[in-house]
Amino acid sequence: SVGRPLPTAQIKLIDDEGRPCPFGAPGEILVHAPQCMEGYWNDDAATAQAVVDGWLHTGDIGRFDDEGYLYIVDRKKDMIISGGENIASKEIEEVLRRHASVLDCAVIGLPDAKWGESPCAVLVLRDEVGDRDLSEHCRTLLAAYKTPRRWIRIEQLPLNAAGKIDKPLLRRRFAAPG
Repeated sequence: SVGRPLPTAQIKLIDDEGRPCPFGAPGEILVHAPQCMEGYWNDDAATAQAVVDGWLHTGDIGRFDDEGYLYIVDRKKDMIISGGENIASKEIEEVLRRHASVLDCAVIGLPDAKWGESPCAVLVLRDEVGDRDLSEHCRTLLAAYKTPRRWIRIEQLPLNAAGKIDKPLLRRRFAAPG
């Protein structure tokens, strides 16, 4: 949770069509407040995308609980849409990091002929573990459709200039079948 909105801020959650989300449903977080940025320096195109009618589109997916607390679910660009279901990559990553053999991981959506996208886990391991063990671990803590269908092992996860896992690079690298 990131807490409750400040009294000076208005927050709303919208779906992919720009409609308000029903209570408890996740959606993109929009913020309208005097303390929000007015735009990007010398980048009118990026500003027009990020600030629409005075609302800052954060690119984060969130949800409110019964007490008005806002929870960050994932980054919008990292959501996986599989068979019409929205899957938060962060949720799967948290479950995978609980496995004793997993040192680090990134979950990405890869093209799937049947489902549109399916979750794929890119893993850095402490020691060898089979796909079946990883799947069973996930299925004890996640719905079956959230369990990765593909497991990729690498030595080190790539980082971007900000020091975060470079998921766009992983998607490009592993999008080909196999």
